[in-house]
Amino acid sequence: MDREEAAKKIADLRATLEEHNYRYYVLSSPVISDYAYDLLMKELEQLEKEFPEFDDPASPTRRVGSDRNEEFVQVKHRYPMLSLANVYSAEELLDFDQRIRKDLEADFQYVCELKFDGTSISLTYKNGLMEKAVTRGDGESGDDVTANVKTIASIPLRLRGDHYPEDFEIRGEIVMPFRVFEELNRQREENGEPLFANPRNAASGTLKLLNSSEVAKRKLDAWFYMTPGNPLGNQTHWDNLQEAAKVGFKVSKNIRLCNGLEEVLEYLHHWETARFDLPVATDGVVIKVNSLKQQEILGFTAKSPRWAVAYKFKAEQASTTLLSVSYQVGRTGAVTPVANLEPVLLAGTRVKRASLHNADIIASLDLHEGDTVLVEKGGEIIPKIVEADTSLRHPLAQPVRFITKCPECQTPLVRLEGEAAFYCPNDTGCPPQIKGKIEHFISRKAMNIDGLGSETVDLLYQNGLVRQVADLYQLKKEQLTPLERMGEKSAERILKSLEDSRKVPFSRVLFALGIRYVGETVAKNLAAAVGNIDRLGQMPQEELTTINEIGDKIAESVKEYFQNPAHLEIIARLKDAGICFETETTDAELKSDKLAGLSIVISGTFAKHSRDELKVMIEVNGGKNVSSISKNTSYILAGENMGPSKLDKARSLKIPLISEDDFLKMIE
Repeated sequence: MDREEAAKKIADLRATLEEHNYRYYVLSSPVISDYAYDLLMKELEQLEKEFPEFDDPASPTRRVGSDRNEEFVQVKHRYPMLSLANVYSAEELLDFDQRIRKDLEADFQYVCELKFDGTSISLTYKNGLMEKAVTRGDGESGDDVTANVKTIASIPLRLRGDHYPEDFEIRGEIVMPFRVFEELNRQREENGEPLFANPRNAASGTLKLLNSSEVAKRKLDAWFYMTPGNPLGNQTHWDNLQEAAKVGFKVSKNIRLCNGLEEVLEYLHHWETARFDLPVATDGVVIKVNSLKQQEILGFTAKSPRWAVAYKFKAEQASTTLLSVSYQVGRTGAVTPVANLEPVLLAGTRVKRASLHNADIIASLDLHEGDTVLVEKGGEIIPKIVEADTSLRHPLAQPVRFITKCPECQTPLVRLEGEAAFYCPNDTGCPPQIKGKIEHFISRKAMNIDGLGSETVDLLYQNGLVRQVADLYQLKKEQLTPLERMGEKSAERILKSLEDSRKVPFSRVLFALGIRYVGETVAKNLAAAVGNIDRLGQMPQEELTTINEIGDKIAESVKEYFQNPAHLEIIARLKDAGICFETETTDAELKSDKLAGLSIVISGTFAKHSRDELKVMIEVNGGKNVSSISKNTSYILAGENMGPSKLDKARSLKIPLISEDDFLKMIE
């Protein structure tokens, strides 16, 4: 693969992964399996490693993921809540074990824990009393859901005994038991409400309810598995878990201390089937190095610890009947087919739907109405159809054919060359697209409009108050306060945030517009290169492709956006509302050229600044952030707990290491 092909492939993968991130964490409606997502991520990681010149601090490979709800107060985590790397086979687990042995060159033990399938939470206690409960969010900060968590009976409000630290943090997983999940979905079905796909979605959705009394009715549960920062002062992870149980936390009795990979494999073999007897969902096993000192030596990558891995169980399969195929329209207009099934018990839950992804998948499966199909579920939220049993097919059964018109607005669908999905091109008149674009516009990394979430957007749309993003800036207090669940304070909060959003810089406004393929980094590059929205709209496609990381696909999408009169009207109205559509020279991105021509790798943790803050400092002083070490790396900005493999590679290539203080002196 040459450099130009790599640039295009990397940009496409980033755009695809960002879209799946949005569906998973924001819309809670993913369309691909965890395994398929992981394969895309691994492909992108490999390409970024081979072509470090295309490094991007906003790449999905740097992202932990996000479940943030802007209707909650945001709290920064004292210690980042990172995700875990996944493995799916004994061979991959053996590779992990060998890497640990190579890096430690000493004896070690593993702790095996069931991986509960819920939503992550971090609790802090002061003098034995619960002070705060915060969701994982984007890993750096999350939603303060303390009032909701306090309704969960299995979580202590006051710690037991008197042997606990004054300042104590613990992390765990909030889950919904199967029996509660089934009853909740039964009630929702009776009320004509959409059903939750599985207990994980139900737990996550419950924790984001704004009424804590409603949360209490959902009967959530919680299990705890980690004490970051080692507040208990023990030498091992195992001892910390035992002590956490003593002060009142629910710690699984099914954890096991293992003296080697063979014992780990025995544990996995047992729970491959025994997990179905548990009252809550599990989707794998987490394997951690037991010694906290050895964990410190092994360190972290940008998104996950090197001393732990999640083994995902193999998918379970079941046979059932295909009743019908329905179609959903997303924010970008992509139409996703969903199979409606005769309910069947699969991996501990009653399955009624399965993802079909796109028209090609339907064609490859050769699906017919009423087919008997084999359904598979591993880590997926929505299971998938593996195959149809043609031997049981009725001779008069009609083949399933992909629709030709949008199910929401009846606009004829289009399919772009080289893409699998069909799209509804009516992006300014199709209700799901309109609401999806508004949700994107108000999101944290776009206009960051506090007090608005998907439910509120739907409420505004249903009441005819908002039909496009520019309508947000025409809202009045007297229009908002009569709305359901709104109130005077909520209305004031929304209006103040809308006022504050007028100060959002041009690059983020450009990202907020939701132009297809224009993610955060692309928007930043475009804004820096063109200076203002008018020049961008008039720029020829050939000139657009000369901008850093802008290929033909992105350039064509940008040109199409500005050829639509409805889009131009939205921009004009946003201008009238005082939204910033040009890069201010006083706010220029480049503060100096002191680091011009330098490629810098950041590794470890730092005392004065976060890694993200340091990355920004590198960029605004003309430098380039890179994720992997190569002969072209100028410096390694090294903090505490730098990964041993990076340190070895730096030494072998004789790349100088600089401290945080050294770096700050360089840019003074």
